[in-house]
Amino acid sequence: MKKRIIFLTVWIIISATLWYANFIYPNTYLQKGFQTFLALAIIYFVFKLVFEETISKRIKELKSKYAFRKTVSILYIAILVINIIGIWAGDVQTLYVAYGLAAAGIAIALQDLFKNFVGGIMIFITGNYHVGDRIEVNSRYGDVIDIGILYTTLMEIKEWVAGEQATGRLTIIPNGYVLSSAINNYTKDYDFIWDEINIPVTYDSDWKEAYTKILTIVKKETENVTYQAGKEISKLGDKYYLHKRDVEPAIFLTLTDNWITFNIRYITEARERRSLQNKLSQIILDEIQKSKEIKIASTTLDIIGFPEERLKQDN
Repeated sequence: MKKRIIFLTVWIIISATLWYANFIYPNTYLQKGFQTFLALAIIYFVFKLVFEETISKRIKELKSKYAFRKTVSILYIAILVINIIGIWAGDVQTLYVAYGLAAAGIAIALQDLFKNFVGGIMIFITGNYHVGDRIEVNSRYGDVIDIGILYTTLMEIKEWVAGEQATGRLTIIPNGYVLSSAINNYTKDYDFIWDEINIPVTYDSDWKEAYTKILTIVKKETENVTYQAGKEISKLGDKYYLHKRDVEPAIFLTLTDNWITFNIRYITEARERRSLQNKLSQIILDEIQKSKEIKIASTTLDIIGFPEERLKQDN
């Protein structure tokens, strides 16, 4: 702030000096020089000392504050150049042309900034996502931890970490993405998602016993979450056009050349997907190992015989 006051003082002193010189020795160049430094002082005072300082103090987010200061600086330089051109050209038409070119240049230079600004407004108006939601935007996944006027900050999930768990990185997403990209919200109005575990079982296994055992385990372990999900999904019908959804666990069989695939479908809380999948996998694996009639298939090969090799020896 002190440096800015010093700069303003210098512009005023130079402007006053040129005015006095022009008053004593009238000259066109002295007059235009006085007008130039006066315009510089006035524009600097309005944009830098009043507008920028007043507004930036109210912006707490560092990214938004930086973007705002950058925008003000660009506008300040553009308006200053326009006024200097007008002063030295002395032609109204030239001034209008300068204003038009400056406006076009500003629009091009700040198009991403304006797009992000509009996107931020749309997020607050439409409520596409809120702080705390788990979302995917432009192939970026994470939990929303902050929504600024220009950017959204996510605690990143996925990437090199499996199971939709946090990587520890913060992902900054421009708000302008919401204007042109699809948004997948894992937790908007509904905190549950469907998940699947695929288990290959050999054809010589008792698939009916496997079906019964696995379905019993999944129903027991997901009983509470299934009940809560059923209550929440019934409320969605009051807000959205939604067909009735069955939230009970189910198993779908797929026949392949090598085994029978058990596609185990169940519902889970969005943020507990990996934990519940791990729990179910351990219990199911333990139960299968206890049974002599159920075997998990694999791509290993069973060698059942070798061709006879006859060696001929020369007599």
